[in-house]
Amino acid sequence: MSQLILAPPIAFIIFLVIAYLVYKGGGALGVKKKVEGRKLDTYACGEDIPSKKGQHAYQFFRIAFFFTILHVAALIIVTVPSGSMALLGIIYLLIAIAALVILLVDKELIR
Repeated sequence: MSQLILAPPIAFIIFLVIAYLVYKGGGALGVKKKVEGRKLDTYACGEDIPSKKGQHAYQFFRIAFFFTILHVAALIIVTVPSGSMALLGIIYLLIAIAALVILLVDKELIR
């Protein structure tokens, strides 16, 4: 049982749940913002620039995202133990490959 909990995919899911609970708890305790006019708009050096939903200013975002997926996948695959857990590593690798294909083929998905 302890080996299963320490497996990287299972440990990731556990920490993801813990992070979500901390996020929701902080949101419940935090001060609620009152939206007044354009108070929460992005600062644009005094210019009135209409913002687009999901727009990012970093022009190499797609390349950075590509290498992030590659490096995280490599770290996960290297730490997967052999034996019955190797199947989870193969499934994770297939999901990472699918994410990279989507990132390379469809440019409109993350914009």
